[in-house]
Amino acid sequence: MTQKRGVIALLPSDCTSCMLCVRECPTWCISLDSHQAPDPNTPQGAKPRLINVLDDFRIDFSRCMSCGICVEVCPFDCLKWEDKVDYDDSKENMTHNSEKLATHWTEND
Repeated sequence: MTQKRGVIALLPSDCTSCMLCVRECPTWCISLDSHQAPDPNTPQGAKPRLINVLDDFRIDFSRCMSCGICVEVCPFDCLKWEDKVDYDDSKENMTHNSEKLATHWTEND
């Protein structure tokens, strides 16, 4: 299968807010907000464990150079390339949040 680059899609439910994509992005076009919450899978009686929960994930496509580093470094495969391009030329509409990035995700793999 040939890889087509168009727009980056996000599967928010799989994102652990590990920040690898944010740290590795050479243009700093990715940002995210998260908070810590108790892990619901902690066994009863065990020491409470905290996990990161994604609040919002943003990519500014006006700064993105489509290098794909974020897709490659994501250890949970929650970022991928989608061949459709879904943004216009105005600066205000070039930043996509979690909700819009999730709409790009299709199960065509």
